[in-house]
Amino acid sequence: MLCACLCLLAGRAGAGSNTAYSFLRADVGARAAALAGSFVAVTNDPTALFYNPAALATMDAHRGSAGFFKHLLDINSGHLSYTHQFEGVGFFGAGLIYTNYGSFTETDESGNERGTFRAGDMALVIGYGNQIQENLLWGANVKFIYSSIAGYSSTALAADAGILFLIPESRAALGLSVRNAGTQLSSYLSSSELLPLDVTLGGSIIPKGLPLLLNVNFHRLNDGGSQFMDRFRAFSIGGEFTISRVVQLRIGFDNAVRKDLKVGTSADLAGFSGGLGITTGEYKIDYAISLLGKIGSLHRISIATTL
Repeated sequence: MLCACLCLLAGRAGAGSNTAYSFLRADVGARAAALAGSFVAVTNDPTALFYNPAALATMDAHRGSAGFFKHLLDINSGHLSYTHQFEGVGFFGAGLIYTNYGSFTETDESGNERGTFRAGDMALVIGYGNQIQENLLWGANVKFIYSSIAGYSSTALAADAGILFLIPESRAALGLSVRNAGTQLSSYLSSSELLPLDVTLGGSIIPKGLPLLLNVNFHRLNDGGSQFMDRFRAFSIGGEFTISRVVQLRIGFDNAVRKDLKVGTSADLAGFSGGLGITTGEYKIDYAISLLGKIGSLHRISIATTL
């Protein structure tokens, strides 16, 4: 049983993927999840560190964020992030994401119980961002990744890089990021596995006269396909409506999730997400629900503040 679980969890991969550490693909923070992960061109948010490190250079204050993610099957996850500007040096960020898969029963080949074991993932991120020139920003992260199960472990080192182009007169931004480019330092099994490399391109805009932030992202542009247009299958759209200075409503759609979770001719509401943001004083509380069709739903909550 232990060997079977080891083979299953070592990759942490989604359907059709042969990469390890797929927890790195999960959305970080309730705001981003409510927008279906369309976050590569979002500015002035401490969780943008995990999507496009160039966004660090848009922070207008020292900010911190913490969040909790309730997954299926009693799997829990969370994050911490912090951003800080050093005058004349640039913008720095640090973050931690983790996943706790819970406790498992260990059995031998005959099915006899031998106790329990646990499994988990963690990634520590250090980032830097600055201006290239006015309205053109860049950033980079270094990421240490650790995964463990029943006394076995795997480690990896990765890097993220991104650029962000701001168009103030149109209240728009364009972003490009390359995430999880790296290699395993040690593996569970004898052969090394690839990291979940993700090239993302997207934009955001606030249409004139509307209290709406609209985001569109194309994810996993590096993934191959039988046809060129297959590379654009993984796209997401998110909208954030500012109801008042206190309340924001959000909705999102992830096309890849919907297609992956389609059963027969029906996918129910799989791929859709929504959420609520409340700002009170120096604190911002966000909630998100992500729908997985017949499988269920995922819930996240985050809190951010100026430090």
